[in-house]
Amino acid sequence: MNRFTRTVLCAAMLLAPAIAASADLLPVEDFARHPQLSMPRLSPDGKYLAVRWDEGSQHALVVYRVEDMSKPASMLRMPKYELPLDIHWVGPTRLVVAKGKEFGSIDRPAYTGEILASDIDGKNQDYLYGYDSMYGTRAQTRGRDRGWGFIDGLPDRANGHFYMAVTSWSSESSSSLYDVDATANTRHLLADIGVGNMSFLVGDDGRPRYAYGRNENFDYVVYHRDNDHWRQLPAAQVGSFSPVEVAPDQQHIYALYDPAGGPASLVLQDESGTNRQVLDAAGFGSVGTIEWTPLPRQPFAAVSETGVPQASYIDPNLPAAKLHRALSLKFPGQYLHFINYSEDGGQLLFSVTSDRNPGTYLLIDTHTYKVRKLFDAAPWIDPAKMAERRPMRFKASDGTELEAILTLPPGRGETGLPMVLLPHGGPIGVSDDWSYDDDAQFLANRGYLVLQVNYRGSGGRGEDFQEAGYLKWGTRIQQDLTDGVRWAVAQHYADPARICVYGGSFGGYSAMMTTIRAPGLFKCAVGYAGVYDLKMMYAKGDVRESKTGRSYLTMVIGKDDADLDANSPDKLADKIDVPVLLIHGEDDQRAPFAQAKAMRAALDAAHKPYEWMSKPGEGHGFYDEKNRVDFYNALQAFLEKHIGKGA
Repeated sequence: MNRFTRTVLCAAMLLAPAIAASADLLPVEDFARHPQLSMPRLSPDGKYLAVRWDEGSQHALVVYRVEDMSKPASMLRMPKYELPLDIHWVGPTRLVVAKGKEFGSIDRPAYTGEILASDIDGKNQDYLYGYDSMYGTRAQTRGRDRGWGFIDGLPDRANGHFYMAVTSWSSESSSSLYDVDATANTRHLLADIGVGNMSFLVGDDGRPRYAYGRNENFDYVVYHRDNDHWRQLPAAQVGSFSPVEVAPDQQHIYALYDPAGGPASLVLQDESGTNRQVLDAAGFGSVGTIEWTPLPRQPFAAVSETGVPQASYIDPNLPAAKLHRALSLKFPGQYLHFINYSEDGGQLLFSVTSDRNPGTYLLIDTHTYKVRKLFDAAPWIDPAKMAERRPMRFKASDGTELEAILTLPPGRGETGLPMVLLPHGGPIGVSDDWSYDDDAQFLANRGYLVLQVNYRGSGGRGEDFQEAGYLKWGTRIQQDLTDGVRWAVAQHYADPARICVYGGSFGGYSAMMTTIRAPGLFKCAVGYAGVYDLKMMYAKGDVRESKTGRSYLTMVIGKDDADLDANSPDKLADKIDVPVLLIHGEDDQRAPFAQAKAMRAALDAAHKPYEWMSKPGEGHGFYDEKNRVDFYNALQAFLEKHIGKGA
């Protein structure tokens, strides 16, 4: 062991948590709480840390001095239910923030299209983009912006500027890219393209190279800019392709790519798309997380989107790779991620996470190798008392290999367990992974085996696998889920007489549909913020409000009324042969409350037993922690009633 490795290991030794199985019954409140601090970003000079702060429905951008994390140096509070969704330093003392809004606990916060700037002391706040003309004098003099603005990148070295992508409200078929001076609040147009919803790849020279994303028809498209002209890449050249970053020589780019639409590899290629060199090959899943060196940035490791994350080192001799490997040795069973460096590379912010640990954030001085723990995402969670999450694979009934994640209740063995099938939401492009999961950990702590299946349509395995879920919501996807249940039974993990299904959003839809498609397999079903009438999605809810959203619906569920009815649980309620629990927020915009009421009416008409919980003021999944406690208690009581206690 060399001096470098030995020094790093000694510095980190006391920070590695001990992992040991435990069967302690933990308070439900532990699983209902939201992390108070998240999304940390280190300033360019390494002196400050910007963090998102959450306290119930109140959110803020908080800045700490790294040398004193005991109290904030400043706090920029946001309006109720609004939060900093993207945070970037544009200088050693100035930040830009993209605003978001929280609509529910199982829905990702949505960007409002507004961008703010502030000094670290809370002074010189400015409204750089957005619709609210009442926000400060600059917004009034500039007039209203009529579009959605997004932070779409920064120069490698902080110079007060950032790149902003804008999609117009008046026409979803156009995107613009600006170079924004975040201090002077001025913009310079860099590029325009007649396609909406595009992200841009910009080099450190400020020249846009690529535009990519899903257009208003929900088709994934890629454009290359050559001599100020945007040229669309033919579908045959796109496959699974997304540009990642311009290489330091400004002549090559890093990208994720598979020509056939399968899992994407990390490649280095000429800007034009020729002379591709595979840096890290995809396996069962696409390359996901990429680890980067300090400036000039280059990837030194990559991680698959499936299985237990493990760094695959591209060049193990790079100093950053050696540091990553040495630090990782002191956090066994966890994944270590480099978040960002100070510009001189002397300070590095990193995190360690696992199936049991929601996240610990640390700082290392890369000269002395001194490590400081900054904070835990959820300090009330003891990783030693959490359950193992085990990614596995099985073959569906048609021979397709799928990933399953089993969460094993601590101290209760691995055979003959009462089981809860937990389908994820989305469904398209979303996936379950190995990382900490509140729902799965709560259920495992109550003694239940939890099964999550990355069915067709899930993300992480390339475009073709994702598109295999189109028009299959009520058929092949449900078959993948029930195939997973039968696999768990055949492997003796699950007790076939004690299986329930619980899911949120599309998972709530699947909770009803799996019992319809596989009668006798389940003993109960819980639908949480679910969609139960597919045809209603064209009439109610926020998905239908944009051209892109309507195109999404047409592509993934179709428009044939008879087919939609044939795959809607509220039209098939007479086939549900198990007790049902329906839980819904009365202000849900993604899956409107009318969805739950339609399912309830259908169960009433079919004389089927069900229980009901709704909460006013809640959106897509309960966000208020008291309501989340009520939800978890109701879920636990319902499961105990129908498949017994897990203990």
